[in-house]
Amino acid sequence: MSCLINMQIKLAYGGHLVCASSSFIDSDRLCIQRMTVLGCSLSPMRQTRRWHDTAVDQARSACSATLELTLSIGGPTRERCGRKSTTPGAHGDGREVGLVNRWRPSAAIQCSAALHAGAGAAWLAAPGLWPYWLGGLVLNHAVLTTAGLLPRSGLLGPNTTRLPAVAAERAQIALTFDDGPHAENTPRVLDLLEAAGARASFFCIGTHVEKHAALAREIVQRGHSIENHTNSHPLLFSTFGPQRMAREVAEAQERIAQVTGRAPRFFRAVAGLRNPFLDYVLHQQGLQLVHWTRRGYDTNTPGADQVLARLTRNLAAGDILLMHDGHSAATPSGQPVALVVLPQLLARLQAAGLHSVSLPTALLPLPVADAAFVPS
Repeated sequence: MSCLINMQIKLAYGGHLVCASSSFIDSDRLCIQRMTVLGCSLSPMRQTRRWHDTAVDQARSACSATLELTLSIGGPTRERCGRKSTTPGAHGDGREVGLVNRWRPSAAIQCSAALHAGAGAAWLAAPGLWPYWLGGLVLNHAVLTTAGLLPRSGLLGPNTTRLPAVAAERAQIALTFDDGPHAENTPRVLDLLEAAGARASFFCIGTHVEKHAALAREIVQRGHSIENHTNSHPLLFSTFGPQRMAREVAEAQERIAQVTGRAPRFFRAVAGLRNPFLDYVLHQQGLQLVHWTRRGYDTNTPGADQVLARLTRNLAAGDILLMHDGHSAATPSGQPVALVVLPQLLARLQAAGLHSVSLPTALLPLPVADAAFVPS
């Protein structure tokens, strides 16, 4: 099933109400075959009737334009109606959302939608000015693309990069590990964490969880959490359309839940890169985007001292730190750099009076965070 963006532009022109949608555009002898909004092609649109001869002149004095943007992705839609729910906010603070929890695009996405609506209206009203509107749209897409390349940016939607203030007051930080489970590295990471009395969150790849099911269950049994890091870790994840992106996330959710008995509550994009579709996809699946405060670049830096310095520079309560139990670079001696850095990092945390906790402990309400599960 293809992705469809349904766009309605309502234009009030001197008492005449004109509607442009994905199925038709009312215009004077105008047939628009394709339009593009946020990088997704609309279905062909054909003329269904003609305006009166004066409609174009009236369009040039347009006084209002509004845009309604709806994403429709193949597969069942997850509704959150008829009950109250508590959803983690952009910085992990739970909030009651009432009976209907609708997706609300970020301000940047709303501005982008309004710009596309304005461009469509201007095209109808003043076709000769199309170079100016086209330039605005190009600039708009450049801004959105740049935002997607910045892992800590919040322009495309809520993005947790620090723990909430209450967690910082308790001197908590969050250690997170990506790209596992790894058959050799992950058990050693678990032993080091247990020796230090630390808890962490593992952003795991769905296929790896299925392959190392017993190890995944051990992660949960030892007090840590497993979160969603896509099903197959595609390097081009940030270029996916909404349907393919939703499938990648949903398959990881299903695999992790089947193996561990717990569905993840948090998601981290591959390399932290994303596009404007991700926020909607995560909302539909009840997931919260979590990236990081700082990372050590331990996948491509063999020097343990460099990695440790990046992780501990300006280290403070409330930080979210990123390391890798999978895809870890090797030191000159052949050791995974993450395993060399982790004991030193844990010692630094202890000396600073900081405690590493799992993301559910820091970000979710107590009844959810404390829910126990023992895999069979």
